[in-house]
Amino acid sequence: MSAYKTSDFLSAKLAKWACSLRYEHLSPEAIQAAKLFWYDSVGCALGGSQQEDARILLAHYQEMSGRHGTKPRASDGPCTCFVSGFRTNPVDAGFLNAHMTRAMDYNDIYWKADPCHPSDIIAAPLALCESKGLSGKDLILATVIAYEMEQRLCEFGLPGVREYGWHHATLTAFAAPIACGRVLGLTPDQMVQAIGISAARTFSPGAVTAGKLTNMKNTVDPWAARMGAESALLAARGYSGPEHIFDGKEGLYHVFSHVQYKGEPARFDTEIMLAQLPTGAKHHYRILDCGMKSFPIEALSHAPLTAMMKCVKEHGLKATEVAEIKVEVIARAADILGDPHKYRPDSKETADHSLPYCMAVGLVDGMVTPLQFKEERVLDKSLIPIMDKVKVVANQEFEALFPKFQPSQVTITTTGGKSYTKRVDVPKGDPRDPMTAEEIGVKFTALGKAVIGEAKCEQAGEWIMSLEQHDSVSGLFDLTTA
Repeated sequence: MSAYKTSDFLSAKLAKWACSLRYEHLSPEAIQAAKLFWYDSVGCALGGSQQEDARILLAHYQEMSGRHGTKPRASDGPCTCFVSGFRTNPVDAGFLNAHMTRAMDYNDIYWKADPCHPSDIIAAPLALCESKGLSGKDLILATVIAYEMEQRLCEFGLPGVREYGWHHATLTAFAAPIACGRVLGLTPDQMVQAIGISAARTFSPGAVTAGKLTNMKNTVDPWAARMGAESALLAARGYSGPEHIFDGKEGLYHVFSHVQYKGEPARFDTEIMLAQLPTGAKHHYRILDCGMKSFPIEALSHAPLTAMMKCVKEHGLKATEVAEIKVEVIARAADILGDPHKYRPDSKETADHSLPYCMAVGLVDGMVTPLQFKEERVLDKSLIPIMDKVKVVANQEFEALFPKFQPSQVTITTTGGKSYTKRVDVPKGDPRDPMTAEEIGVKFTALGKAVIGEAKCEQAGEWIMSLEQHDSVSGLFDLTTA
């Protein structure tokens, strides 16, 4: 007989919190943040729908449903996919919409011990809200819960699962069923089962973001969100999962405790998950600490790219005048973004994780937008000599400042022997230098204009920013279908 009761496990304590939280408990700031992140996320999904991997997935799921190449019908399923209007079940719709949000690596970012993109999750509760005929307030509540759980999960690893070679989708699998379960009105015990079902299925190795990158780089986290939706639906029917998936025998803590990092076993700080969980309008919600991306690139590239662009602008430098670009960043950024393969990217997935490419194309083109990640630009051999001028080095002094800051220093040496240095600690989009609704609107229109038209972009933005006033989420799909 077990010495533990269900209520002793971390999953039970998180489930109890999530099940008791109501829309009325949310702070006005958290509600506004949820709407802004939806505004940003839907724009990313519109742009993401045009990516090759999104097209492949849509064609695959259409064929699996027997509806490939035909117009969608309302009877095909209760849930809608952005842009195509393809209708299917909530699990598949949530996954396809989440993938579109993620496909360009342009959505939100939060990085503490581990990185994460909480908006990778929220398309799953959106699909469940559509299937159940729920309101904008229900979606906002699930969104705030998704962010709270995902961001805490990315803080509680010491030093973080990424340092042990695991991808953060491993952690998303714990957060997604909580947000999805709240939409379905699961009981605390059912939510515990949902967490166990989901997390037991979605441990993801870091290989998906290491070395040569593939379509799976942008797929594993949406797939974890997919598991969250399906696990919540299964738990609602009485399906069970390991309640000790966090902190019991052979759960997350136990499995990672066998791994050594700098002479110490991996460990997790449970108190970070539980301390000061918000329950009222005057409490602090983690969603306010999450950032957005002003460039469609990997998060740790933003500060060095910002530094270089500012340096070039301030001194009127031209690409032909540059002899070397020395980029000083934290060690993990140098490892992820500056390894040898990143100097010869052969796909969008590798290019947007390549600091040499992002710096080179930014220097030459004067901007880094989705246009810079089209295949013909990524494969343009004229950029190779520029990439080879980029020297990425780890600055150990910066380590102590991360993750509170993302210090990056760029020194540009010209062919005439002059050097110019610029340091940036907080990239645009960070909560300390946030994107405004107007700036998000510019990004939204840039991504969506060619997909749904400028008029619909404006209407969709207005709809999202009044999300709490809508009795149904279906209006969002009317405005985001091409």
